[in-house]
Amino acid sequence: MRKIAEILNENAGKRPVYSFEFFPPKSEKGEATLYKTIESLRELAPDFVSVTYGAGGSTRSKTLEWVQRIQDDYGVLAMAHYTSIGATRAEVDVYLKELWDAGIRNIMALRGDHPKDQPNYTPPADGFRFGSELIEHIRSTDLDFCLGGGFYPEVHAEAGSADADFENLVTKARAGAEFLVSQLFFDNQVYFDYAKRWQSVGMAAPLVPGLMPITSFNQIERFTEMAGCKIPDALIQDLKACGDDRDQLLKISLDYSIRQCKELLAGGAPGIHFYTLNQSHITTEILKALKSS
Repeated sequence: MRKIAEILNENAGKRPVYSFEFFPPKSEKGEATLYKTIESLRELAPDFVSVTYGAGGSTRSKTLEWVQRIQDDYGVLAMAHYTSIGATRAEVDVYLKELWDAGIRNIMALRGDHPKDQPNYTPPADGFRFGSELIEHIRSTDLDFCLGGGFYPEVHAEAGSADADFENLVTKARAGAEFLVSQLFFDNQVYFDYAKRWQSVGMAAPLVPGLMPITSFNQIERFTEMAGCKIPDALIQDLKACGDDRDQLLKISLDYSIRQCKELLAGGAPGIHFYTLNQSHITTEILKALKSS
């Protein structure tokens, strides 16, 4: 089974690596929509897809089921997200073995968010405080997974400072993360500045931009709160001007996303990771535009 780091390294400077991310559906209807979306997007020949992990491990067995089915039944390389919040090392080891036995060789290893209903949360005594500790632990096992990690071009809310956040990512890469996927952003300069600094300290792990097109005006505030990302004023004004015309809003968002992707790729980004919201239309339009240019 292919490893994502190999795909990124083999295609560096040759062609962009494209991937899609899906989230765990909450109902049978949602699950049917997920597979319909995967079927549609498979035609675009993504290099890999990923499925996120429910808060506190709430979708553990289903996430495994989905990635295994995507890989076995749809023939698309699949990466499983794994967040270690609340898990002991023994519990982590059990799940890693389940993934390995299911034929999954790629993991997005994340700490995960602290439980919102536990303001004074502390991890189990033998648990993990940071994503880097989870990655280091997985590397200490005899299971040869390819490990990815996440990063925030505009600084993680808990980091304290941009310098501290950057050093945390260096620690994550040195612990064994072979590639990093960004939280969503809309200003390409923050990515380019981050990548330049990454290269200046000799780090080789590819930094993959993660993008999510705006599909409704209500998403703007949610994106800003969730990801800490800034949305350019000009884009906000253009979207506001659409009023209730959703078709026009989607057109503006689509045009912006295509320009953003083209600029990122022209500037040296190794590919694009699309946060799909389990929908295919706008991601399909963006990727078709990129592949035809």
